[in-house]
Amino acid sequence: MRFVNATLRAPAGRAWLAGLAAVAIAAIASRGRATPYDNYVLLAQAFAHGQIAIDWPGPYIDALPYAGVHWIIEAPLPAVLLLPWVAVFGSANQTTLSLLLCGIAIGCCWLVCERLRVARTATVWICAFMLAGTTLWWCAMLGDVWFIAHVASVACTFVALAEITGKRRGWFVALAAVAAVFSRFALVLAIPVYAWLVLRDREARSARNAAIGFALVIAAGAALWTAYNEARWGVWYDIGYTEWYHQDSAGSPVGSPFQLRYFPYQLWSFFVQLPEFRATWPFAVPGYVGVALTWTSPALAIALFARRPRALVAGMWVATLLVAGPSFIYYVNGYAQFGMRHALDFEPFLVVLMALAVREGAPLIARVAIAWSCAVGAWGVWFWNTFYRT
Repeated sequence: MRFVNATLRAPAGRAWLAGLAAVAIAAIASRGRATPYDNYVLLAQAFAHGQIAIDWPGPYIDALPYAGVHWIIEAPLPAVLLLPWVAVFGSANQTTLSLLLCGIAIGCCWLVCERLRVARTATVWICAFMLAGTTLWWCAMLGDVWFIAHVASVACTFVALAEITGKRRGWFVALAAVAAVFSRFALVLAIPVYAWLVLRDREARSARNAAIGFALVIAAGAALWTAYNEARWGVWYDIGYTEWYHQDSAGSPVGSPFQLRYFPYQLWSFFVQLPEFRATWPFAVPGYVGVALTWTSPALAIALFARRPRALVAGMWVATLLVAGPSFIYYVNGYAQFGMRHALDFEPFLVVLMALAVREGAPLIARVAIAWSCAVGAWGVWFWNTFYRT
């Protein structure tokens, strides 16, 4: 009992408990599953044997055929995290890692709220929204290759944000930022914002040291990424998604997967598309192409009311717009999803803004919006477990 009381008195202790609660909630929904779409396990097995191309088991695994072998085109961090386990035991449960990363995301979300001095009850509301009001819970409990990448990027982004609202060590923020990029590529666009938030309002010597640490880690990350691309494609830049687009039936044999002509479709996806309504049970059916944020996560609108501190508010809005940009011109909206999973790339920044908006306490309308979002998220988890992934 003394240990529990001591833990609850410390911000880090409360963050740990919030993270453990998130792991438990996601694990219950997971039902002990091991995802069949364990591309990252295959990639970790390749790494363990000094290779990058995977031993492709068949068409159910999305892997790019290129130069006579198959490649995982998703960013590699989850495979790196699985590597120690795979090296010892030969395989791993990818979904278990997804659950743990979900716990890190929520624990660090709690810590961010603590460091922003958000009221305790409002912190509970904000963390509940991040878990269930977005697609984080849904992604974590499935653990498929596309979904664990999102969970990893959210976890790494909140680690970076926790440091931004804490000691602001340049090297540490950069390390978390690089890890987020190695989970979801779009997060590279947040790096300039992190740099600005790390360096602003520091005395000259402190700013210089922070800048050097930040730059060295970013340079090391860029070198690793370049080497990884050289090893896969023979060029310094990543051609994986472009090659996939050229071979995908939804894509095109030529051109880029990022084009302005896809913008209207993405606008509709993010803000308009509804579930299908029926006259019989279960009455409302979330289609495989997703459901718009307007209906799944209306509480995101709370972010519009954040005002101070101005620098952090400005930084979070710039990061949101920059990171969201690629998703709004991409040729597909995520597909085979509940909600809009690509929104997880930028939702951590909006959640910080939400926390700032309810710093003194969440008003009734904010609690209603968050409760709606969480209820819809729980419905999505239930529906997929009941009808799509039994």
